[in-house]
Amino acid sequence: MLKTPPAASAPAGPSGHAVGVSDEEFRAAMSRLAGGVVLVTAQEPPLDPDDPGAPEGENAGMTATAFLSVSLEPPLVLVSLRTGSRMDDLIDEQPLWAVSVLSESQRHIAGRFAMKGRLSDRLLFEDLPYTRGEATGAPLLGGALATLECRTEQRVAAGDHTLVIGRVLHARVPSTEGGPLLYFKGRYRRLG
Repeated sequence: MLKTPPAASAPAGPSGHAVGVSDEEFRAAMSRLAGGVVLVTAQEPPLDPDDPGAPEGENAGMTATAFLSVSLEPPLVLVSLRTGSRMDDLIDEQPLWAVSVLSESQRHIAGRFAMKGRLSDRLLFEDLPYTRGEATGAPLLGGALATLECRTEQRVAAGDHTLVIGRVLHARVPSTEGGPLLYFKGRYRRLG
């Protein structure tokens, strides 16, 4: 019987990566993995839930490339959020959110919601066509290849990110036009 030796764990360097793996090397290697681009959205709860006249909470959105299907039964998806980001804090506060799978013609939307030091979310949504999800109240982007409404099932701390696993409450394929928007080698790309 062949025995497998126990896996040796490499000592961590000053950056927290294994010795011999720099931040730049890790980023370069991971940039070679093409990923689909989605817009994750949620609606903040009202500022004063006890006052029916209080203004509704603001829409929030962020571009994500770390999004994937986890399970068919039950239907689960996973999105990776930077710990402490506005979206991470919002989804921690209220568990309902949505995802719009972006088409190749929606590159400008991906860039808009990925900007550092960006405008308020209210202004980012101002000229975009969207509907409100029936189950979540979150914005569902018009022209998206698919939309999913989700409820958080589990949050897992993972380094400087939070992995949010959501149960899919509704899934729709509103548009079959065009191909998906991809992210590869640090840029948005088209398939083919």
